[in-house]
This record gives sequence, structure tokens and C-alpha cells, in this order.
Amino acid sequence: MENKKLIQEWYQQVWNNKNESAIDTYLAKNCIAHGLADENNEEIVGTEKFKLLYRKFIAAFPDIQFNVLQTVNEGNTIAALVEAIFSHSGGTFQAFPGKDIAPSGRPVKISGITITVIENGQIQEAWNSFDFLTMYTTLGVF
Repeated sequence: MENKKLIQEWYQQVWNNKNESAIDTYLAKNCIAHGLADENNEEIVGTEKFKLLYRKFIAAFPDIQFNVLQTVNEGNTIAALVEAIFSHSGGTFQAFPGKDIAPSGRPVKISGITITVIENGQIQEAWNSFDFLTMYTTLGVF
């Protein structure tokens, strides 16, 4: 599968279709997700840790939708410009250790860039840079 198609399917199947089982299809067992952290502020390593983060996002933002706006591919690395559109209509969300956000129903639209290494048809490593400042400001954290 070509890298662009894999990235588009990742966002469509995992996030837009809320298909948690697809995580195992697209994400390598020992993947590293730089720029994302667990409740202890530790980097996400492995599919099981990613699934915990994923469940928290889906529970807090059940209507989240990602759009892949542009991709640039070089060898086994692909960069993707994406936007996320959602509202905080689900449960409480832990923004960072010690700061929980109660549901507000507020709509949010943020952009982000991912740089992803793909080998053997799976995401091995990804650098994630999303506009969480806009998200937290919109949701009333700051």
C-alpha cells in the first residue's frame, strides 16, 4: 500500500469511523508516537498505550473528524497536514496532569502536522505537532 493511501486510511478508519481494531492494522506493535503523552506525561510507545489515549479522545470528543489536507512523501517517510474538527460533547478530558476539562459542547477546529515513518505497511514512528494551544483556549483551559 502506498504511504499516502495508508495515512488517509489511518485517519478514516481509526478516527473518523471510530474503528479501534484498525489501530492494530495500521500501527506497528512497538510504534513510537512523539508529541503525544499519557496521563503521566510519558511518550506514547506501543499500540496498547496508544489505544488508551485514543479511548480518552473518543470518549471526550465522540464526533471528532480528521481531514488530510496535503501530504508530502519521501522514501518511507510521509508528512501530512491535517485538520481536526470536533466538539467537547463527551466526558471529562485530562488536558495535562492535574488539569481536567469538563465537557462544554464547544466546537473546536485545529490543524496539525504529522511526520510518519512507514515500514512493512505499518506506522513505525510518528512525530505529531497539533495546535493544542488553540484547543485548550477554545475549551477554556486558559
